[in-house]
Amino acid sequence: MKIRKAVFPVAGLGTRVLPATKAMPKEMLTIVDKPLIQYVVDEAKEAGIEHFIFVTGRNKGVIEDHFDRMYELDATLAARGKKAEQEILARDQPAAGAMSFTRQQAPLGLGHAVWCARDIVGNEPFAVILPDELVLNTPGCLAQMIEAAGKLGDKSNVIAVEEVPADLTHQYGICGVGKRLGSNMFEVDGMVEKPPKGTAPSNLSITGRYILQPEIFKILETQERGAGGEIQLTDAMIGLAKTQSFYGVEFEGERHDCGSKAGFLRANIAFGMARPDLRDGLRAEMKAYLEK
Repeated sequence: MKIRKAVFPVAGLGTRVLPATKAMPKEMLTIVDKPLIQYVVDEAKEAGIEHFIFVTGRNKGVIEDHFDRMYELDATLAARGKKAEQEILARDQPAAGAMSFTRQQAPLGLGHAVWCARDIVGNEPFAVILPDELVLNTPGCLAQMIEAAGKLGDKSNVIAVEEVPADLTHQYGICGVGKRLGSNMFEVDGMVEKPPKGTAPSNLSITGRYILQPEIFKILETQERGAGGEIQLTDAMIGLAKTQSFYGVEFEGERHDCGSKAGFLRANIAFGMARPDLRDGLRAEMKAYLEK
């Protein structure tokens, strides 16, 4: 499978981190010195994605601006001889025509957001990346998934999974484990969204990375609302699994839920400590703080 396109659902309201997201999209909150959305776009680039599709909502225009050129800033940096900063901006600048933006006019859930990208994706397999979930690892989570997908048939679907505590499975989408295909991949034997306590088929949760076939759009078109009164992507995947195979990939890396306040703070520390240019300074600051 050749995966050229990735969908980024960025229309959410970010209610878990209010008031920070009252006027700023949660995807533009910074982890160290980059916004969340830049991290996941970089992950997609590393995985070979060529076309980046953003499903946005009201007050999300700053995301589009972030990936545009700012001539005034470029000119100011050039005039002040700040070549390092210019190189950073040039590195993050996408190619012309590589990004598309479409609107989700109502907060109807992740499944509906993905469906809004149907005409841009077209009739080819694609990735879905949730921007508030970061995975700290090289290679990135999506690159690992695409490598795994290369060993599968053309009409295969792949989801990233990770272990969660058994007593918390009711908070996640959970998949069943079928035949093992190596150390980190298996056939998915059923999926359930937020199963009641004690009924989960495993403790492997479905995380925010997917490789899906375009037939998912037909299912999403008529998908009824599920948990939370929203159109759930997991429910549509359960429908697609009746005719196509799903595989789970237990990825390497540390996942961070940046949509929660505690997860956001943890991610800043983890990504800061992963930076050689910041590690010693951050460690010294933390030591000084803890010794107060």
